Amino acid sequence: MKAVFDERQWGHDPKHFMANGARLANPEQPRRIEVLKAAAEAAGCGFEVPQDAGLGPIAALHSAEYLTFLRNIYTRWRRIEGAGEEVIPNIHPANRSDSYPKSAVGQAGYHQADTACPIAAGTWEAAYWSAQSAIAGADLIAGPERAAYALSRPPGHHAFGDLAGGFCFLNNSGIAAERLRARGLRPAILDIDVHHGNGTQGIFYDRDDVLTVSIHADPARFYPFFWGHAQERGSGRGMGCNLNLPLPRGTADDDYLRTLDTALERIANFGTDALVVALGLDAYVGDPFKGLAVTTPGFARIGAAIAALGLPTLFVQEGGYICDGLGGNLTAVLSGFEGAHPS
Repeated sequence: MKAVFDERQWGHDPKHFMANGARLANPEQPRRIEVLKAAAEAAGCGFEVPQDAGLGPIAALHSAEYLTFLRNIYTRWRRIEGAGEEVIPNIHPANRSDSYPKSAVGQAGYHQADTACPIAAGTWEAAYWSAQSAIAGADLIAGPERAAYALSRPPGHHAFGDLAGGFCFLNNSGIAAERLRARGLRPAILDIDVHHGNGTQGIFYDRDDVLTVSIHADPARFYPFFWGHAQERGSGRGMGCNLNLPLPRGTADDDYLRTLDTALERIANFGTDALVVALGLDAYVGDPFKGLAVTTPGFARIGAAIAALGLPTLFVQEGGYICDGLGGNLTAVLSGFEGAHPS
């Protein structure tokens, strides 16, 4: 399997995030790259560097206003007397139709959904090349490759069209799916991160040309709380093109795989001809977020089940944080897929 990664993705090095009122070390560490790259290579992946496809494929999903903010906010932030070393919002609008402020502080509150997406000097460049890695991966499976892996870091599935959140800035999986759609394909996004892909859902919610499916821990008491419930099915033309499959905390392999069968049936019935897997590995029983209880052999079964669809498939890295099982879980899912994918 071919894989894509750019060294400039190391440049995003967030120090903190807020959780339960406490300032904590940010778990979305650059060291994830080292672990994940070695694990993909152990599964037989050969890495290549993405070409620069430009802003076009990114701007197809993200507003020019938001991209301007991401590119410039850190420089503007550093001009504020006494400002912290990272851009972290302290005020948010009551709704998205409120006034758009001129100040850096106000715009941070408008474009950052929470305190888990700090922006520093290297954030924009890393996010840009993370998205370019996903774009290159989409181009691979739109061509002769039956599967590819994009080591996209920082991750993307909590990013809306004009809103960062949950460690995410550009919606890599969504950008890849839109790239495939523009190539004349009918893509679906299968999100298996422990957290609901709220940004992905928001981007495609009123569309019928990209199917979005998410399996995740029940958000009633788990991030992102306000999205990811089973009754969210899409709106307008998109009604029925969004499927959420929330699971009880602690769900383990067998129940997870049964739910995955439901997801894969919906993907097949959409007439999907290219699949983007938003590959979160944080459903693992030993992941720091402790949402679900999938084991390493369970991840191999997940990979094999996805392969049984027989679709060109792009795995785009989402969550999965530093723990003893992180690398082994990536190797398992990619090897499980490769071992079962029809030749």
